Formats: sequence, structure tokens, C-alpha cells
Amino acid sequence: MKYHVPVLLNESIKGLSIKPEGTYVDLTFGGGGHSKLILEKLNSKGKLFSFDTDTDAIKNNPISQDNFELINSNFKFFDLYLKNKGIYEVDGILADLGISSYQIDNSERGFSYKGDYMLDMRMNSEIDLSAEDILNDYDQKDLQNILFNYGDIKNSRFIAENIVYFRSSKRIKKNSDLIEILNKIFDKKVSFKFLSKLYQAIRIEVNDEINSLKEMLKKTINHLKNKGRLVIISYHSIEDRLVKNFINKSNFLPDYEKDLYGKKVEFFKRVNKKPLTPTFEEVKENPRSRSAKLRIGEKI
Repeated sequence: MKYHVPVLLNESIKGLSIKPEGTYVDLTFGGGGHSKLILEKLNSKGKLFSFDTDTDAIKNNPISQDNFELINSNFKFFDLYLKNKGIYEVDGILADLGISSYQIDNSERGFSYKGDYMLDMRMNSEIDLSAEDILNDYDQKDLQNILFNYGDIKNSRFIAENIVYFRSSKRIKKNSDLIEILNKIFDKKVSFKFLSKLYQAIRIEVNDEINSLKEMLKKTINHLKNKGRLVIISYHSIEDRLVKNFINKSNFLPDYEKDLYGKKVEFFKRVNKKPLTPTFEEVKENPRSRSAKLRIGEKI
């Protein structure tokens, strides 16, 4: 099993506009595909620091070079590790959001609705909160909000209400338990599209993905050099909206903040006016890439 197929590989590396002697950060190492291509464009004076919160990705690391370091950490802490190395500004930062092919295909990690495995979904297996905990311990209102806000599930109240009812007689531990409940709720076999949205919502909550993304993005402002590049690949509308507003408006809202004098606060200029998306050939080769959107900002 291939660990991970990098998405929009050449487009994202081109977007970094790499300087051979520059210092770069890959915040989502995965299988190392993006990192390897960055290193090919650096000389011996250039440096790359890569991060991944998943210990399996760290163990799978195929790269061994003096100008490369792989760090086991959530990307929202990247600034602390760089400061510890005496590095305060870098030439480019890349993040390929979402989950890796390995995490999806390794059924025991509980990211996929296929099979009969424990509901886990933790990117970092050392954190306490799992999908099982959320489904069994969260109250109805919190479950409803997660399904609606992170999965765009319209009948989230009805689903949350029934999950709470069914779990009162049996703890929801496995994929099969959850899907059995859903099939009873709707009195029919639920679609793969619906399951993808529901599992996405739970996974985002387990890993606190939205708050981590916001924290990471805000830190890039102070850690990119002038004209440094921020390159982000997102996979669903919640992530992409945040990335789009941050790069286009230097804010998570759809308009600029203003200073005391009414002047717009701007940190980036957008390099590509519209997001880059995978080619037909890439989607055919890697269907999981079909929803990817690549946005690039340059520090002003």
C-alpha cells in the first residue's frame, strides 16, 4: 500500500517559487511527496522543515538529508519549533490539508466507513478524544452542531436525536454500529456521499481541525519573509473558505479588517485569482484529488 499520493504536486511546488538557498516549511508531510520535490530544488545551503502529527508518517519517513528535518507535531505549533532552531522567518510555507491515503486505507485508524473497525479518526493517536467518545458522550445539541457546521448535513437535529436514543441501549463502538443506526433512522441503506459528509464532520471535531487551521494561518503572517509564499491545498468548503478569505482579505471574514485610521489591513496578495484544481488526468489517476483547491498568497 502506497502511503500517500501527493495532490497538485508540481503546481504547489511551483507556487512556492523556491530559492535554492531558501528555508521552507512543509506542514503536512504525509508520505513525503511534496517534501521530496522541495528538496530537489534546494542546494546544500537550503533548508526544509516538515511537520506531521501522525506518528505513522514519522515512522514511514523515506528522506534522509542533512538539510531536512521531520518534526512530530500538530502544525499549529510550527512557530515554536522553528524559534527553538533560531529561525524566525522562512521563504515559503506549504500545507496539504485533509487526511492521507494511508489514514483512509488503514481501516484500523477508523477514518473510513468501510469495514467493521473501531470508530477512532485520531490523526494523532496520543490524544484522548476519539470518534467513539464524541458519538457516545456529546449531548444532542453538540452533536447536531458538529453535523451541521462541519458536514453541512441539513437534518442534523433529527440524526443527533436518534443517535442519542440508540446509544442509550448500546454503546456505538464500530463503523458497523453507526451505519446500522443510520440505516434504521432512514429505513434504507444510506449513501456513500452522505457517509462521507458525516464522517468528515466527526473527524474535524476529533482533531480540532478548524481551530488548528486558523491558528496555523495566523502564525504564517509573522513567519514569512517579505515576498514569501503561502501555498495551501484544501478539500472541502469549510477549509477553503477560511483559506480564501485569509489570503484574499487577510482575515477569516469575507472583508478586510481596518486599522484606527480606516486603512485596510493587508498581509498577502493573491498569486492565483482563482484556485488551481487537479487536471482530468490527475483525478483519473487519483480520484481522491477531485475536490482539491490550491490557493497561493505572497507576503506583502
